[in-house]
Amino acid sequence: MPTLNDDGLRLLFLDARTHNGWTDKPVSDADVRRIFDTMKMAPTSANCSPARFLFLRSQSAKERLKPALLSGNVDKTMGAPVVAIVGYDLKFYEHLPTLFPHNLEARTWFEGNAKLIETTSFRNGTLQGAYFIMAARALGFDIGAMSGFDNAKVDAAFFPDGTVKSNFLINIGHGDPSKIFGRSPRWQFDEVCKVL
Repeated sequence: MPTLNDDGLRLLFLDARTHNGWTDKPVSDADVRRIFDTMKMAPTSANCSPARFLFLRSQSAKERLKPALLSGNVDKTMGAPVVAIVGYDLKFYEHLPTLFPHNLEARTWFEGNAKLIETTSFRNGTLQGAYFIMAARALGFDIGAMSGFDNAKVDAAFFPDGTVKSNFLINIGHGDPSKIFGRSPRWQFDEVCKVL
């Protein structure tokens, strides 16, 4: 099976950084669609695909988000070309007959089981958000993912019917390297891993 070369590994992981400032280079609707269309091919449990994305580009949409942001996240978010709200759909299982046609009974695994619905939608929606980050990097964009915001305020402003819940935010653009913090330490393998 083919593998990524060192350039690919640097792009996705080794040299990739969380960005806090942005250049004026735009991110188009076609760019956002291409990132999504790449991300959607990654795996989720029973192909449940519960992530839901709202892409805030207009100033008015970002102003609706602003009251929910922690103060340290306001400038970098308001200045990003696009802000993605990554949410997860608590009614994802209703789409399983289409998304998982291998087993037309899969929907019944979740009906009436609120705990399993929450766990599955949150876990797999989070995975899809992470896949989105990797797809954006692979396609030449910088990102700034964050959880420093009030979920209840975001849900009230953007997901008022209660079916979709916000998970985290991803600022998308072309980063200004002068605004990057020094890289924070990472664990060594033996500090947090065991092979049994």
